[in-house]
Amino acid sequence: MMTDTDIVVIGAGVAGLAAAAKLRADGQDCLVIEAADRIGGRAHTTSPASLHGAWIDHGATWLHNAERNPLADVARATGETIIESDTARRWRLQIGTREVTPIERHSYDTAWQEFDATVRVRATAEPDIAFTDAMRPLNGNPWAATIELWEAAQIAAADPTRLSLRDWFLNDLDGTNLIIEGGIGAFVARRLGPAAGNVELDTPAIHVDWRDSIIVDTPKGTIRARAAIVTVSTGVLAEHLRFTPDLPDATRAAIAALPMGLLTKIALPEAEMGRLGLPENLSLRRQVVVGEPAMSFTAWPLGRPYVQGFVGGPTAWALSRAGAAATEDFARGQIRALLGADADRALGPAFVADWARDPWHRGAYAYATVGNADARAVLATPLADGRLIFAGEAPCTNGLAGTVGGAYLSGANAACTIMAALSRG
Repeated sequence: MMTDTDIVVIGAGVAGLAAAAKLRADGQDCLVIEAADRIGGRAHTTSPASLHGAWIDHGATWLHNAERNPLADVARATGETIIESDTARRWRLQIGTREVTPIERHSYDTAWQEFDATVRVRATAEPDIAFTDAMRPLNGNPWAATIELWEAAQIAAADPTRLSLRDWFLNDLDGTNLIIEGGIGAFVARRLGPAAGNVELDTPAIHVDWRDSIIVDTPKGTIRARAAIVTVSTGVLAEHLRFTPDLPDATRAAIAALPMGLLTKIALPEAEMGRLGLPENLSLRRQVVVGEPAMSFTAWPLGRPYVQGFVGGPTAWALSRAGAAATEDFARGQIRALLGADADRALGPAFVADWARDPWHRGAYAYATVGNADARAVLATPLADGRLIFAGEAPCTNGLAGTVGGAYLSGANAACTIMAALSRG
């Protein structure tokens, strides 16, 4: 069966929804197809019974850089309940199971100053180097490994030995971080879904022929369009979506240079033994040594009855390969390292959100490898005289790569480019 449309949007994550909304607002005929059984992509909220029915975001959790994040404006305009995360959150830094002393805290703050004066400055110099290599001037600082773990493995979800220092710098998160009451995924479905129009779910694109018109093969039939916006992850582009003719060498190289990072979320619910004496919204981190895997945690986020933890980078990938039980065991060990030998007994069975095992994403978000900070711009370059465009958090070039705000802008911009190309005939 053949379906005809002017523009086909492949993927109903934030980028795809933003693109479709822009196209429909401008009166364009478009069709959105989505491989999964829901919209939102890596913005996904559920309320699992294992977490006492409390909501949790599997992926995107914050609206970062709120001062220039378009989704923050959407949230305000639609009357969402918005919480400034950093204002609501308390922080506890530990060495082992104890909180740091004022002198140790000063040492930690000084280490960040040294980081800013060396690593950030090096990011603007030639040639590009790995994040780990940029950290070498801090060797011997007792907090260097802790900073590297936080910035590379957790924030960038990346392998620090492969992460481009320049890409990290260009997409460094600053500004205000917002939480939407009820979850980012639910917000995306509620506020972006209707404007995008009808989405064909459970409809993965298998093959895209872009020789003359655009022909997209799916298990449910074939779609013929004048143009296409492809918003799937680089993990899917690298392994699961075929193109005829093959994509240009530069585009394929850009996809390879933007591997998917991994940030896995683990939530352990409150059991009958109480809340471990921890206040709500308490972020817990501890000092680590070089090469030591570790997690950060938030206790009872916004009062919800669970402890939420994050593990990223190579450790997250290794745990994913080992399975959910190994991931839970690791998280419990990390809680014991922070709170004492019996602390994890106060928490119930874990909920694990592992994006590596999601066949429609194959990871959390993309990072650029060393020497390839320009790969995002290359991937964003239109093909076929502007009739084929890649959009999403990976080809985002405005400093918001890896975020839902960046994906939104990328999708909206792709829609504008497609419409301009079609208007030229």
